[in-house]
Amino acid sequence: MATMITEECINCGACEPECPNNAISQGEDIFVIDPKLCTECVGFHEEEACAAVCPVDCCVPDPNNVESEETLYGRAKTLHPEETLPPLADLPASLSRFRKK
Repeated sequence: MATMITEECINCGACEPECPNNAISQGEDIFVIDPKLCTECVGFHEEEACAAVCPVDCCVPDPNNVESEETLYGRAKTLHPEETLPPLADLPASLSRFRKK
């Protein structure tokens, strides 16, 4: 599921530079996340980087856009062909929230 930014966003901009996919941009009133670019940081971080730095906890899972780890990982590989990501089966917990125990 892609991450979304709720109306509680205070426009601090802390999230934007943290996104490895450049999926976050300034919207009309608040920052927004493009779900076609969001990978929930699968392949890059153990949790969504935007949520980790958000001071008001407004970066949350989008219940209307549920996606599997496989889909998100495939998107990460497509968006970053220059990156050497381990095979999905070998992806460590440090690179996917799906692998947390």
